[in-house]
Amino acid sequence: MMNEFSEYHPSVIFTYFLFAFLFTCAHFNPISLFIAFSSAFVYLAVLKGRKELYRNIVLMPLLFFSMALINPAFNHGGVTILMYLPSGNPLTMESVFFGLIAAGMILAVILYFSCFNEIMTSDKLIYLFGKIIPSLSLIFSMTLRLVPKFREQIKAVSKAQKCIGRNTSDRNLIKRLKSGLTIFSVMVTWSIENAIETADSMKSRGFGTSKRTAFSMYSFTKRDKNALFLILALALYVFLGSSFGVFDFTYFPYVKWAGISPYAISVYIAELLLLLMPVIIEITELRRWKFTN
Repeated sequence: MMNEFSEYHPSVIFTYFLFAFLFTCAHFNPISLFIAFSSAFVYLAVLKGRKELYRNIVLMPLLFFSMALINPAFNHGGVTILMYLPSGNPLTMESVFFGLIAAGMILAVILYFSCFNEIMTSDKLIYLFGKIIPSLSLIFSMTLRLVPKFREQIKAVSKAQKCIGRNTSDRNLIKRLKSGLTIFSVMVTWSIENAIETADSMKSRGFGTSKRTAFSMYSFTKRDKNALFLILALALYVFLGSSFGVFDFTYFPYVKWAGISPYAISVYIAELLLLLMPVIIEITELRRWKFTN
């Protein structure tokens, strides 16, 4: 597993993810969305490896088509009628297309959040926002840390329950439900106790009584400066393209978009380079390491 981008300054990493989330959510353009989704998919594969990635995205096709079907069921806009639903409402090509795009956008955001959780550790978030908004930065870092910690605790409790004969994989549905409820009850109790212990620990250390300080070893080097400049330059070029209507794409009442031009292609390439920057950094550092060894 490679993770060279995580060695950069937290401000560089946060700026990259800020623009990644912004461009993924703001552009409902199929080409832009494909660039965002494929970039997030590739980066997550680089971070976690193909085996771990496949294990985490087994449910993605199901989520994609489930979310894509929700929009046509409630949104009946569009002029191209494909069929009529049993309720009498029309099913339009435009609503189906918009549902697919919206589902793809949501999945791309989920992938980027997985990458963000892998790279932006709690100490980096506290370093960035600890002095500005200490309480919010602490809550945010604890929230990101809760999911993996909760998952590890569930595994430990499940193994302990299995040792005393309460196995959730039992074929008897009633026994499985009882075992699952027992584990859930234990996890709720553990969460409450953990929250109380954390609060007592913070209080005993004087949290909130004075100006907060934090130890950090982050320094803004020339490498970080160059990376940040490149991110901002590419983001500015994409913003200019957006202001000139490159990403304009309407779905209702009919599909209409700005089309492809040499300038539009250059904007798409800039967006691709921006979103693939961590992957490019990983590949460059790997080649450099192999060349020096």
